[in-house]
Amino acid sequence: MLSGLARSLWRPASAASGVARMITPTTKPTTLLMQSRSLSTVSFRNSLNKAAATRTYATATATASPTSSSATPQFKTYTPSSPGRRWLKRVPRDHLWKGKPVRALTIAKRSTAGRNNTGRITVRHRGGGHKRRLRIVDWYRRESGAQLVERIEYDPGRTAWIALLKHQTTGRQSYILAPHDLQPGSVIHSFLDKSSWNQTKNGITTTLPIDKGNCLPLSRIPTGTIIHAIGMKRNGPAQVARSAGTYAQLLSTGETGHAIIRLSSGEVRKFPVDVCATIGVVSNPGNMHESLGKAGRSRWMGIRPSVRGVAQNACDHPHGGGKGKTKGGKDPRSPWGTLAKGGKTRKHPNKMVVRERPRR
Repeated sequence: MLSGLARSLWRPASAASGVARMITPTTKPTTLLMQSRSLSTVSFRNSLNKAAATRTYATATATASPTSSSATPQFKTYTPSSPGRRWLKRVPRDHLWKGKPVRALTIAKRSTAGRNNTGRITVRHRGGGHKRRLRIVDWYRRESGAQLVERIEYDPGRTAWIALLKHQTTGRQSYILAPHDLQPGSVIHSFLDKSSWNQTKNGITTTLPIDKGNCLPLSRIPTGTIIHAIGMKRNGPAQVARSAGTYAQLLSTGETGHAIIRLSSGEVRKFPVDVCATIGVVSNPGNMHESLGKAGRSRWMGIRPSVRGVAQNACDHPHGGGKGKTKGGKDPRSPWGTLAKGGKTRKHPNKMVVRERPRR
């Protein structure tokens, strides 16, 4: 029979060893206290590891930095029934619309294989691929009023998801970039028209809602807000931060002049305060971590292979020629001689850039 002290000091070992540990009454009290503390620390760490393993991907709010989340997005993997499926890793698309898009909001994409009107290749590594119809996305968001999000769809011409909107007054349908975690059934607005700024309800003037998916000029967005789909000139289309998972943060703004925005690349740049911007992060943030699984899937997307410069002839590339595998004694550069790593290529600095992006 164990004494009361031995029964109270009996503790199981860590889960890694799988063996229970018994502390005898002959152990010194100081040693017993240290052992009990170490065992409780191990069990506490194990519980934290289990909680971290089951944690799912968390969406960043419009006012918080999206990089603050330590969770990782979940991916869909496949049974390795073939070599091409062994390393295939894709973002789940169960929440996307299963049917066809709105025909009136699509246009046929005619493949040019990277050639210009004279038949010469001006963009390399393009050609082939599946036949596609591109979705016409509304980059201007000029129509004010409440718009209902009918569904989230896939767009073969871009990495982000798109949302189908229906204006609750006119019934007009349009496509926009879907912000991350935008749900069907949500109601979003566009406040680019100044007549919609001063809204009065029950005699009280309300402020503009800073909700994901709402489009506002930079002058009406609070400082520190996470935004995307930013225009570059007044009444112009959205041109910046449109790829999957990208975002920017508004650092300063005002009624007139220029606003200062930090982009995903780390560059800090000026924008006119009258340009459009959408609240939130672009959808499909896990796109950059996807694995195509095989080269054929890249060909389906219209991407042709690329050949290393050192494997070419000397007349085709600055790195080409020579006996065996040699670098040729030159710094990394493009086929036309432009330095590829760290070389200065801009002849006239951009006056709108406050701080350039960090370079390696």
